[in-house]
Amino acid sequence: MDLGLSTFFSSETIDKFIRILFILIIGISSIHVVSYMVKRSLRKQLSRQRMMLISRTIVYTGYIGIVFIVIREMNYDLTALFGAAGVVGIVIGVASQTSIGNIISGLFLVSEKSFELGDVVRLGDKSGTVYSIDLLSIKIKTFDNLLIRIPNQTVISTELINVTRFPIRRLDFLIGVAYKEDLRKVKTVLENVARNNPLCLEEPEPIVIFKDFGASSIDLTFGVWFEKSNYSAVKNSVFIEIKEAFEREGIEIPFPHVRLYSHDTGKPVSVNPLTEEKS
Repeated sequence: MDLGLSTFFSSETIDKFIRILFILIIGISSIHVVSYMVKRSLRKQLSRQRMMLISRTIVYTGYIGIVFIVIREMNYDLTALFGAAGVVGIVIGVASQTSIGNIISGLFLVSEKSFELGDVVRLGDKSGTVYSIDLLSIKIKTFDNLLIRIPNQTVISTELINVTRFPIRRLDFLIGVAYKEDLRKVKTVLENVARNNPLCLEEPEPIVIFKDFGASSIDLTFGVWFEKSNYSAVKNSVFIEIKEAFEREGIEIPFPHVRLYSHDTGKPVSVNPLTEEKS
């Protein structure tokens, strides 16, 4: 028993343990220092997305290198290890085709630069801020503070709308006015709403497009341009100002009217609202 303990705690074993511990401490510290220095030096040249990708590449590559160095220090036969790793790799590759597809799709997403961290995107019926871009998926933080994980293959094969890619955007309001209204006056009133709102941009100019002769109204689109960070404020303020301006100018926003006919006579049916009897 004493011989076994003395063999286990031999000077060679202790030296090997100290070397491995030294390699781990110095190696891991060096990896994170290099990653931090690279991110700091490239902060102004690259986007957050690319800095994150470079940082993770440095960390993963460094950890793999440390593992091989530790294995060599422990005097393991790397040839046999590589052979076993090859067999395991084939099994894992067959079993994880979806993961590999997500990784390849992630590389395409990064190279395309369709979106970056912090962008607001719409993907199908989901929308929110891009929270993280990983090897297998992207994570979106919704406006009600939920986290959605979407596989990269789904992202690459689905129509994606980047809402905040450009510094300014246009907000369209769908409006209906009565047939009796003067359309030139309606257009002027809407243009004045945009002109008097400090959040609406003068350039590009607001647009008023008459679209359809609807069932009970003339339908039009009123579009205003604004800085992307002011979306909620612009939508609420312009919405209120349109209604106030129409009321002030006597412009009617109609609603559908329904006329009922009896089956027998073909004449309109008189409908009288019920009133509560006073006790």
